[in-house]
Amino acid sequence: MDKFVKLTGVAAPYPVVNIDTDMIIPKDYLKTIKRTGLGAGLFAEARFKEDGSENPDFVLNKPAYRNASILVAGDNFGCGSSREHAPWALLDFGIRCVISTSFADIFYNNCFKNGILPITVTPEELEKLLDDASRGSNAVLTVDLEAQEITGPDGGKISFSIDEFKRHCLLNGLDDIGLTLEKASAIDAYEKKTANERPWA
Repeated sequence: MDKFVKLTGVAAPYPVVNIDTDMIIPKDYLKTIKRTGLGAGLFAEARFKEDGSENPDFVLNKPAYRNASILVAGDNFGCGSSREHAPWALLDFGIRCVISTSFADIFYNNCFKNGILPITVTPEELEKLLDDASRGSNAVLTVDLEAQEITGPDGGKISFSIDEFKRHCLLNGLDDIGLTLEKASAIDAYEKKTANERPWA
């Protein structure tokens, strides 16, 4: 998993409340267990018309936001079913950070396990960030996980808090497998000790 230390990128405003995981990645795209390629289906029902052409009014189709790496979204982001494809699709599209006033618990935890930083802010802070994000190609935010700060295009700063363990995992690029491998020497020592003590096992 890629480390997340500091991210500077364009922030796309998407002030829609209750964005559920089916909106993030529709069920038609759940036939694969691969983490790559799902970006094509991100917000598919909003991004594309029925004939498959792009919806020019959808934020991520606008020229200024096509390469957005930060999403500033409405309340209760990631609600609905627990599909892990939702963070996979965001990451494959290039979104490394989602900012909202609240997240569904399962989606929130899945983000950390896939290298995405979900940040919870107050309604007043979200309003400010949505205003920042409305500046098109000038909507550049810097998210510093070490300092736990978001810096806006005007230099203003917003502090955020993250569980220290989750923060450690993102800063060091550790998913569940990576955390286990950190204990590889202890696991090897245990296996050797067990083999010597119980050779019949």
